[in-house]
Amino acid sequence: MKTPFLSIIVASFITLSAFSQISINNYKYVIVPEKFDFLKTQDEFQLNSLTKFLFNKYGFEAVMEGSEYPADLALNRCLALDADVLNESNLFKTKLKIELKDCNDKLVHETGLGESREKEYKKAYNFALREAFKKLEPLNYNYVPNESITSITTATQSPAKKEVTQEIAELKKEIQNLKKEKQAEVTAVEKPKVETPEVKVQEPKPVKQLEVKETTVIEGVSNVLYAQEIENGFQLVDSSPKVVYRIKKTNLNDVFLVEGSSAIIYKKGNDWVIEYYTGATLEQEALNIKF
Repeated sequence: MKTPFLSIIVASFITLSAFSQISINNYKYVIVPEKFDFLKTQDEFQLNSLTKFLFNKYGFEAVMEGSEYPADLALNRCLALDADVLNESNLFKTKLKIELKDCNDKLVHETGLGESREKEYKKAYNFALREAFKKLEPLNYNYVPNESITSITTATQSPAKKEVTQEIAELKKEIQNLKKEKQAEVTAVEKPKVETPEVKVQEPKPVKQLEVKETTVIEGVSNVLYAQEIENGFQLVDSSPKVVYRIKKTNLNDVFLVEGSSAIIYKKGNDWVIEYYTGATLEQEALNIKF
């Protein structure tokens, strides 16, 4: 008599687990980047604008990255999926597919390839993208709130706004001096060699690269830092939520001063890096920042 009863309990548990799983319908927004990696410029061939338009056409609520987000999305970044278009073209065909990832960079959905044999880039990309979007149609997307997502808060309602301190001003001067020193070194290398007594120059100590450990994501918390605009810069918060850094803009592109410490954050290739001194050693650490 116990066996059938246990079977019913197990079956009920499996059914409830299936219903509790998060699907693409549980995400309210889709964020479209201003530039895809395979393109050279922002919104080249109007492909990013077309992506936003097609998401809206197929029932999603799409917003462009960097634009003013709806109030609920500004407070909860996990309400949205991050859209990306990948280029898998070859010599004969243009092939594009669409990826959708959650706020923890986990793949939620991937379409099949949309293809085109057009020779002109703009026409080929346009046609291939529309073909890829047709593969989203069978999903019949319809937003259904899920408490495990809606309960997350990744931002604070009233970000603190502070004046630039004397320490920040001094850091700006240090950056300018560093640029001048590097320029002087380049100029010295370009000059013709002059016979002079050999002088042994002590090589600078190599920069110690800190090991970036993978962080296990638990209940909506991740190692992603979300940039929220404040006066003269941004504050970087994690998904707990907690303000990890407040950074100030400089005259250099993708270079920020860290408020309250002698550190800078800058973009190195496709990665963000924080750089600071520990004693006489220059330290570096990779950061995962979402602007």
